[in-house]
Amino acid sequence: MNEARILQNKAYLYVTEFFAGMSVMAVELGASRLLAPYFSSSQIVWTIIIGTIMIAMALGNIYGGRMADKHPDPDRLYERIVIAAVWIAAIPAVGKYVVLGISAVLVFTVSSNFLVLAAFCSCLVIFVFPLFLLGTVTPSLVKYTVDSLEDNGRTVGMLNASNTIGSILGTFLPPFVTIPAVGTAATFLIFAGILMLLAVLYFVSPKKERKKGSGKKMAAGLFLFLICCLFGTSDSFAFWEDDLAYEGESVYNYLQVREDENSVVLSTNVLFGVQSILKKDHSMTGMYYDYALAAPLMAGAYEKDRMDMLILGMGTGTFASQCERYFYHSDIEGVEIDEKITQLARDYFELPEDIPVAGYDGRAYLNAVDKKYDVIMVDAYQDITIPFQMSSVEFFAMVKEHLKDDGVMVVNMNMRGTKEGNINAYLSDTIARVFDTVYTADVQGSTNRELFASASPDILEVLQDNTALAPDSTLADMMDHVAAGLTAYEPGGYLMTDDRAPVELLGMQVIDELIRSEVEYYRDIYEQEGIRGLLELF
Repeated sequence: MNEARILQNKAYLYVTEFFAGMSVMAVELGASRLLAPYFSSSQIVWTIIIGTIMIAMALGNIYGGRMADKHPDPDRLYERIVIAAVWIAAIPAVGKYVVLGISAVLVFTVSSNFLVLAAFCSCLVIFVFPLFLLGTVTPSLVKYTVDSLEDNGRTVGMLNASNTIGSILGTFLPPFVTIPAVGTAATFLIFAGILMLLAVLYFVSPKKERKKGSGKKMAAGLFLFLICCLFGTSDSFAFWEDDLAYEGESVYNYLQVREDENSVVLSTNVLFGVQSILKKDHSMTGMYYDYALAAPLMAGAYEKDRMDMLILGMGTGTFASQCERYFYHSDIEGVEIDEKITQLARDYFELPEDIPVAGYDGRAYLNAVDKKYDVIMVDAYQDITIPFQMSSVEFFAMVKEHLKDDGVMVVNMNMRGTKEGNINAYLSDTIARVFDTVYTADVQGSTNRELFASASPDILEVLQDNTALAPDSTLADMMDHVAAGLTAYEPGGYLMTDDRAPVELLGMQVIDELIRSEVEYYRDIYEQEGIRGLLELF
C-alpha cells in the first residue's frame, strides 16, 4: 500500500477513528435540534433519528469494507471524509429549507402519520448520506491498520475504543457545550470543520504517489466548506420572520419571542403553538389561561386569607401574573425545567421577581416537597411533547397528595381530539381514577381543553359563590362564561401508568387530525387544479 507519511505509525488512523465517532454522535444530536422546532422532540422523532442513522451506518460499514478490499488506498477514505464534511457543513444553510419543502409536499399528499413521514423523509434526505460516508471509516481503517493475524484483535480493539471514546465526547459536547454556547448551526460547522481538518492534514502530508486530481478535489472541497460556513452561520429556524424580539436555544428547547404593540408571545415550535403570552394592557389573554382562573375560585379564593398555588410548567408566568393580579393574597410557586425560559420571563414577560421559580422537572419537584396547595396547575404539555411521567395515574395521585382537602388541580390539555381513545380521553380517564370530581371546558377558538379535578364535590357551587365576590367585573364575566361551558366528565376505561403511557402515539393522532382540518381546503384545490391553483391563491 502506498502510504502517506502521516499514516506510517498508525496513530493518525486512531485519531481519525476518534473524531469520526465524535462527529457521528454530534450530528445525531444536532439532527434532533434541527428537527425539534418543526416536529417536536418527542420519543417518536428520536426513534426516527436513531433508526435512520443506524441504517446509514450499517450500509456504510458494508460499503466501506468492500471498497477497502477492492481499493486499499487511504486517499479514497479521506476523500469520502471531505464529502461528508462539506455535506454536514451545508446542513445549517439548507437543512431548514429541505424540512419545510418536504413538509409542504407531504401535507398535501398524506392523510395520516404526517409527523412520522415528514420527520423520516427529512432524516433520509439530510442525514443519511453523510453518515453513510462516515460509516465507511471503521472498516477502511481496519484494513489499513491490521498488518498480521497475530495482532489483529488488539488493533481492532484499539480502533473500537477510539471510536467509542470519541462517541462519548460527541454525545456530551453538543448539548452541554456547543449548542448552549453557539447554537445548532455552529455546532454542525464545528464538527464538519474537524472532519475537514483531518482530511486536509492527510492530503498535505507527503506521499510517494497520489491519485490524479486528488489535490484539486481537496481544494474544491475546502472551497465548498468555506462557502457553507459563510452562508450557514445563521441559527434562525424561522427564517421567514424578520421582526423577532428573540430567537435562540436552550438545553431543552428552541425559543422564539415575538412582540407587537399589543402583546409578547413565546413559542417553542416554529410551525405551531403559543406557549406563553403577555398582554401589554394586562387584559385577559383570550387563551386557556383565562379559563384556568376558575381553579382558584373553585378552591374558594375570595373566602380565604391566603391562597397557596403551584404551577408545574411555569413557562413565562402568564398564569402566575394573572393570579397575582386578581388574587392579591396568593402565594405562588413555579416549576420550570428550562431555566432559559425563566430568564426570558423576567426579561420580556414582566414575571414578578417575588414569584420563585424552581428549575426542576414537575414530578421531581413534587417528590422533593411536602407542602399542600389550594391550587396546582399542570401546564407541562407542549403540542405532541407530553412528558409521560406527568401523565400517569401515579403522577396524578402525587398531585392529589399535595392538594388541601378542598384543593383543585387544573390541567391544560392542548390537543382536543375527536376520535375515540384520543390523548385527552386517556388523560381524563386517568385523572378520574384519582379524583372523584372532574369537570372539563373547551377553550373557545383553540384546540385546548381545561380539566378541573378535586376531591371536593362542591367546586361548582364554590365557583359560583366566589364569582359573585369577585371585585373585578371582567373576571366575573369570564368566570360566568367558563361555568356555562363546564361539563361533568364521565370516565371511560382508558388508563395511563408509569409502565404504559403511549403519549407520543396518541398525541400524533391528534396532530394528524389538526393538520387534516387545517389543509383540507388547500388540498381540495391541489387535487382539482394542481400546483397552479395553489400558486394563484397566494
